Amino acid sequence: MRIATYNVEWFSNLFDSQDRLLMDDGWSGRQDVTRAQQIEALGIVFTAIDADAVMIVEAPDQSGRHSTVMALENFAAAFGLRTSRALLGFGNDTQQEIALLYDPDRLSARHDPLGHETGKKGAGDAPRFDGVFRIDLDVDATEDMVRFSKPPLEVAVRTQKGNEVRLIGAHLKSKAPHGARGRDEVMRMSIANRRKQLAQAIWLRQRVEYHLGRGDPLIVLGDLNDGPGLDEYEDLFGRSSVEIIMGEPASGCLYDPHARQAMRSRFGVQASTSRFYLAHEKKYMQALLDYIMVSPDLREKSPNWHIWHPFDDPDCYGLPELRNALLTASDHFPVVLDIDI
Repeated sequence: MRIATYNVEWFSNLFDSQDRLLMDDGWSGRQDVTRAQQIEALGIVFTAIDADAVMIVEAPDQSGRHSTVMALENFAAAFGLRTSRALLGFGNDTQQEIALLYDPDRLSARHDPLGHETGKKGAGDAPRFDGVFRIDLDVDATEDMVRFSKPPLEVAVRTQKGNEVRLIGAHLKSKAPHGARGRDEVMRMSIANRRKQLAQAIWLRQRVEYHLGRGDPLIVLGDLNDGPGLDEYEDLFGRSSVEIIMGEPASGCLYDPHARQAMRSRFGVQASTSRFYLAHEKKYMQALLDYIMVSPDLREKSPNWHIWHPFDDPDCYGLPELRNALLTASDHFPVVLDIDI
């Protein structure tokens, strides 16, 4: 079975008020890319990866005016994708949802959120992901009240072989100090954003430990907006969000080979899943932000990971149409897991 995660930059901009694709020359949310160009590129990429299930980060908007499920199923129909069914969990107000697009002939999937509802008072013991998490991160004896701007999507999956697997799709808060002015404000916002991101990671890790304790086959996948050694503020808190979610041997470790490589050698060659243009520096930056982490029992099934990077992967680079589509479709690249389940 092939499972993928893919952050599609401003996917929502590609649909009209009826959740139909806008195949025109209007600008998409991507720099110097029209809607038609991005849609065609996405069609090429989704067709090429040919996954049984794709966890889509920044999926189309869910609101009173739009339907994430309808938009994604219209997209799949337009390109004849076998991943014809879409699943949404808790919607949000960012126009960047987390959704699963899957092949109903290969698996069944349902939104299955765990944890209790909290109300405004919150709770500190892994509440439901649309609730409030109470935690004191800076030892000031005052608990912070943390919410997910994009609540993780918890999916109960049953494969064609009859195996049951849990998927958790996540998009943790960005650490970037958007809107900050001046060095001091950049520092304050960066530290505040990292604190919130780490709180989200701890919340997610609590759910991971619950599943590991029950022996549930588990896959955590998505854009974690973090990795070992990615910024100077990490030292203030000791660990990255990725390290928190993966866990320690004593409490059960999740595994992603690219994350492990980054943890072993923070200054050596590392994999990357994203490519951003820094206008003020006139250059591109690459980063490892997207992951597929598996529980110990799934790791024993000899899984294989593949980042569809247009320059780092010879197969992607060797196909000009696919290489160009990957660069046009998004500022992130798909991460694919092949595993016998």
